[in-house]
Amino acid sequence: MLHKPTLSGFTPRKLTFCITLAFLSLGLPAPSQAADRVTGNPFVTRSEVIATEAMVASSQPLASQIGLNILKKGGNAIDAAIAMNAALGLMEPTGNGMGGDLFAIVWDAKSQNLYGLNASGRSPLGLTREWFIENGHKKIPAYGPLPVSVPGAVDGWFELHQRFGSLPMADILKPAINYARKGFPVSELIAYYWNLSIPARKQYPGFLEQYTIDGRAPKTGEIWKNPNLANTLEKIATSGRDVFYKDEIAHTIADYMQANGGFLSYEDLSLHSSEWITPVSTSYRGYDVWELPPNGQGIAALQILNILEPHDLKKMGFGSADSLHLMLEAKKIAYEDRAKFYADPAFNKIPVEMLISKYYAEKKASLLDMKKAAKSYPSGDPEVLRDGDTIYLTTADKDGNMVSLIQSNYRGMGSGMTPPGLGFILQDRGELFTLEEGHFNSFEAGKRPFHTIIPAFITRDGKPWVSFGLMGGGMQPQGHVQIVTNLIDFGMNLQEAGDAPRWHHYGSSQPDGGVMKDGGTVNLETGFDYKVIRELMRRGHKIEYANGPYGGYQAILKDPANDVYYGASESRKDGQAAGY
Repeated sequence: MLHKPTLSGFTPRKLTFCITLAFLSLGLPAPSQAADRVTGNPFVTRSEVIATEAMVASSQPLASQIGLNILKKGGNAIDAAIAMNAALGLMEPTGNGMGGDLFAIVWDAKSQNLYGLNASGRSPLGLTREWFIENGHKKIPAYGPLPVSVPGAVDGWFELHQRFGSLPMADILKPAINYARKGFPVSELIAYYWNLSIPARKQYPGFLEQYTIDGRAPKTGEIWKNPNLANTLEKIATSGRDVFYKDEIAHTIADYMQANGGFLSYEDLSLHSSEWITPVSTSYRGYDVWELPPNGQGIAALQILNILEPHDLKKMGFGSADSLHLMLEAKKIAYEDRAKFYADPAFNKIPVEMLISKYYAEKKASLLDMKKAAKSYPSGDPEVLRDGDTIYLTTADKDGNMVSLIQSNYRGMGSGMTPPGLGFILQDRGELFTLEEGHFNSFEAGKRPFHTIIPAFITRDGKPWVSFGLMGGGMQPQGHVQIVTNLIDFGMNLQEAGDAPRWHHYGSSQPDGGVMKDGGTVNLETGFDYKVIRELMRRGHKIEYANGPYGGYQAILKDPANDVYYGASESRKDGQAAGY
């Protein structure tokens, strides 16, 4: 049945949703905002951005402008991506920062190839699964010192720069340093999430001092400065990545962690390295969709697309009961494998080729009933990934290079552990390990945890077509699928594909060992027909209103016919696509 919000916590958006359902259930047109457009779908918030030379898209307009300026000054797409990521660590600490991890897919115009970078960090060498069990832990805590793993983002910047960069790193980091010192006005959504993030983290040393104004979050439009972060970025710009992993910053992090009940050590930081990996793909109606292999969750999107491909989604229609039911059931099937197999490949033999094969998809699809929602599928708690937040950005330059980059602290502002004088928060990715003995993703020393953040790319006939991503924990693979089907099956343009109403399913089996038993729950954004909602309920789906778990999308499309870039940034974030 539909979730009925109580008077307690009743927000204007919930009231709007309930009024809309009431009108639709009576067969009356729903009241709407004044948003009529003379072109495109009615749900679209703006037109695509179109430019000839270069394009950037991020979840913060000032960061997008930084990327654009880097490109105008002669930098390439890789330089712009690093500069934007550094700026977002300052401007959107509710989703990312140099205390977190990074993944990227790069289209290199010179070699005409895709390259993948896994810049995720590992668990402390001095911490074991047995320690958690002996100290009474049933699962790894969400906050504090215990879920902290090595931050990989800074090494990721330097790996990208060394292989593909153009401008000096000092020039690339200079805009973020200047904004950190002089300050910037905090944008609306970031201010909202910043305020929500403080209660869970205020007890941890260094957090209130470095990430609040007298104990509160900055308000919308208020100027925020982070001189500690400016100093840290200057040291990195001057001395390189080793100052972070083997010198002054590494010692500060290690000493702080050891003094506050943590296990992350100088040795853990000094041994860190990123890994260049080969992206994997599946063909979908003549397009090749690319993701990175585990320890991330990207191949779940490929598994879902393989299950969908034999079905005529275009004929079913966008937002129909059949298309939604099919995608929801395919998501459940793929997420069972995600719960069982997705983990650090250095510790497990993960059958990636089998999981993303068409043959395997055919076998798994045979379990699907188009008339009934399954309570469970064979093989992995309620979704622990729902409140994760992330940033995604994408860049493209005049030479044809394109970057799809995603970076995160996990759970928005991370663990709350904020080393003195550094201006950033350490991630809590270690929470995503399970303590279940023998599980692929069971905690082990020096192991990379299961990761939620995934960049994506689409090629056609061996040429770049779309660089895109969608933030939001366990929403990401199902969000990737919705973007791909919106573009390819339902014929939407790049902006429409992101603005279209989304579904979000949670409650599938999880990499922390939780198992789906009741079919999970479906969140539907406003915009889906109430007749469709009733039909989904009739088929056994549990439908719920939810405010915000639908992710945040950015994308760039290369149009070879006109030799132009299209850019898109959706309205669920504060972001901007910009080009010249």
